[in-house]
Amino acid sequence: MCAGAAPSNGRPAAVATVMVDNERVRVTEWVFAPGAATGWHTHEMDYVVTPVTSQPIDIESEGGGIARTQMTAGVTYFRKAGVSHDVINAGDGELRFVETELK
Repeated sequence: MCAGAAPSNGRPAAVATVMVDNERVRVTEWVFAPGAATGWHTHEMDYVVTPVTSQPIDIESEGGGIARTQMTAGVTYFRKAGVSHDVINAGDGELRFVETELK
């Protein structure tokens, strides 16, 4: 994930821990307290997300719209580079996922 800006609206920041970063991939574990956010960012590489825990999330898009969706543990998804958004844990428990960026 492209490094996000500090979360807005007084939200706590999600915590990112880079686990692998080499010439082929970057693998990052993301941990969100309830209400925590990544901050606004644009993905510069194709990426795969594997949720470790299940929580609803709000995804704020470029136009300011917010879409709620459910992250479900073990249900992996893929997105192309170029996505711009802020990801917010909308649940009442901790959210964890592993993001694998393809270089």
